[in-house]
Amino acid sequence: MKKFIFNIVAAIMVAISLCSCTAVGEKTASLVIVYGVAAILALVLLIGYGLLVQKKEKWLVFLFSSVSVVNFGYYWLSVSSSIDSALMANRLSYLGSVFLPMSVMMVVLKVTKLEYKKWVPIFLFSWGVAVFLLAASGGILDIYYKQVWIEKVDGITILNKVYGPLHPVYLFYLLSYFGIMVGTISYAISKKKLDSAVHSIILTFAVFVNIGVWLIEQLVQIEFEILSISYIISELFLLGLYMLLQESERRITLSKQVTSEQLSQLIKENEINNDEEQAISISDEFKAQYDIFVSGLDSLTQTERTVYGYYIEGKSTKEILSILDIKENTLKYHNKNIYGKLGVSSRKKLIEMSKIQKTLDKTNKNG
Repeated sequence: MKKFIFNIVAAIMVAISLCSCTAVGEKTASLVIVYGVAAILALVLLIGYGLLVQKKEKWLVFLFSSVSVVNFGYYWLSVSSSIDSALMANRLSYLGSVFLPMSVMMVVLKVTKLEYKKWVPIFLFSWGVAVFLLAASGGILDIYYKQVWIEKVDGITILNKVYGPLHPVYLFYLLSYFGIMVGTISYAISKKKLDSAVHSIILTFAVFVNIGVWLIEQLVQIEFEILSISYIISELFLLGLYMLLQESERRITLSKQVTSEQLSQLIKENEINNDEEQAISISDEFKAQYDIFVSGLDSLTQTERTVYGYYIEGKSTKEILSILDIKENTLKYHNKNIYGKLGVSSRKKLIEMSKIQKTLDKTNKNG
């Protein structure tokens, strides 16, 4: 899957380069190719996600579908030969654009593990439908677009518009979503709902890249819809983040397959006497968990290693808080990261696994 994502990113870079490596007279015409490549990439991502990811997240599927629809709409508009065709393409791009922020919002809620009422996605979907119907009224009513016409510029079709009185509704719709997402991410970071600082950075970038691109397009007259590319980049970042979270959940799930009683029994069965050497035999199931624990130790940060060391020494929560001069919520945040990386679900299992690691290390040295 990582190789698949890398190939998609490389293809995006090639597509963008088409805009900058041509002569001025050919540059605008090449935008049709870029729109076409972007549409194909978005479709490949959607199909690739469906085929390569076993545990699918419905809101990521919704996001990938929205991005694919948006990019196909941009491409269709660029090659339209009539006003009716251009308007249909514009409506298609709006269909994806309206539901895209909703899907990103739901992915953000999923990643931050924030609870929400069952009516929230229903409300957001209904809100999106209403905004889409308003945007789709262009060419029929004069409330969103007062007037529309097309023109060909170096082989690419451009839809010109005179905005109607209700056009700012879509602006309010986007800004509302941006504001809610920024607020949600800020709240999740302040409450340490995200598993690590890396997750926070990835999620923040995925949201802010589209805000930044959208603002640039509002302030600067650009012939190319940069959002067609930024949408793909954002979904790649969100996909990568979701894969990281799935791996963390997999480790925790695996740790729960071996109970505390089983671990305690393993320790008793495998105690090493100084007078004689004993070989340790462990099950494949435990071996998999042990490998995760050992590999996870290498990924701990310096602070996490310090906390881990205090746990092994048998220090209490109160003692650790006093030594490190941190608040309890901060320690809980470190615990969450440590447990996720080591594939354990509690301090008790962490200590038990550490004892087994020392036992196995002692056996290997004696051997």
